[in-house]
Amino acid sequence: MVSVEFLYAAADNAGLLKPALFGGQEVMVDFRAPDEDVLSGMGVSRDYSIRYPLTWLPELVAGSTIDISGQTYRVREVTAIGDGSECRATLTRL
Repeated sequence: MVSVEFLYAAADNAGLLKPALFGGQEVMVDFRAPDEDVLSGMGVSRDYSIRYPLTWLPELVAGSTIDISGQTYRVREVTAIGDGSECRATLTRL
């Protein structure tokens, strides 16, 4: 079975992820901005959000701040996805 970390590393190698800085640590995340096409144009994202492996940002919680590509965001909510090894955090731009 392929780990979620392996899939994110492959996505990073393909240039699909953005750098995020949290607690002095830089990790690569799947960043979505409002009105951005998602799923190859099948939908439109309405919120700022990130997806990431839980093991990469285990201490990210609601109220935390995170910098993505030079912009600061406050975490509104963190939700586990699937078996809990991947998370989605909704963000508010500061």
